[in-house]
Amino acid sequence: MAITDSRYLEVLARLQAAATRFRRPPPQLLAVSKRQSAEAIAALHGAGQRAFGENYVQEAMAKQAELAGLAGIEWHLIGHLQTNKAREAARHFDWVQSVDRQRLVDALARERSAELPSLNLLVQVNVDDENSKSGCRIDEADGLCAAIATHPNLALRGLMAIPAPHPDFEMRRAAFRRMRELFDRLKIDHPGMDTLSLGMSEDAELAVEEGSTMVRIGTALFGKRD
Repeated sequence: MAITDSRYLEVLARLQAAATRFRRPPPQLLAVSKRQSAEAIAALHGAGQRAFGENYVQEAMAKQAELAGLAGIEWHLIGHLQTNKAREAARHFDWVQSVDRQRLVDALARERSAELPSLNLLVQVNVDDENSKSGCRIDEADGLCAAIATHPNLALRGLMAIPAPHPDFEMRRAAFRRMRELFDRLKIDHPGMDTLSLGMSEDAELAVEEGSTMVRIGTALFGKRD
């Protein structure tokens, strides 16, 4: 068994164990492949992974060109998206998880071709109100969800957040819980929402406990970058 296969199976087992322990559905695994090679992505795809998260549009597009022959691969943009990159993002990704302003919603809707399936979007919330992070305020999420819902070529799928990496996991828990409460409230008006993207390698179990439906994991799958 290759190292990649072993890591992949270990991560899947870890997520399944957390889901069983906390009586939650197993979350979807998003493999964070930023700064990883196309070869590493292909190897993980060969092990069974299909959803990959990239931070940078141009880097992702180069990998997509190399990996065009891989069946069923799904590309998620998880990094901050500048409005002037909306054209490329709308045409080359299946999901954009970092929607945080009205101008970006409008740009993605304008650039998504009618020949493509609806672009899946998550509203990114700056849940801990950190100056260094992208994302809308909690009180802005409702308006952004409503704006996305007006465009037939966009699909509002849910929310994403990157809480502050507090060493005290109970403080992270509080952020995860605020996101879950917001998700549950917004879902009343937007019943198609089904994705809460929370948690990374070190706090995946906590995220699952608090209701995350998608976790974003990189190092545990690919190993540390040089």
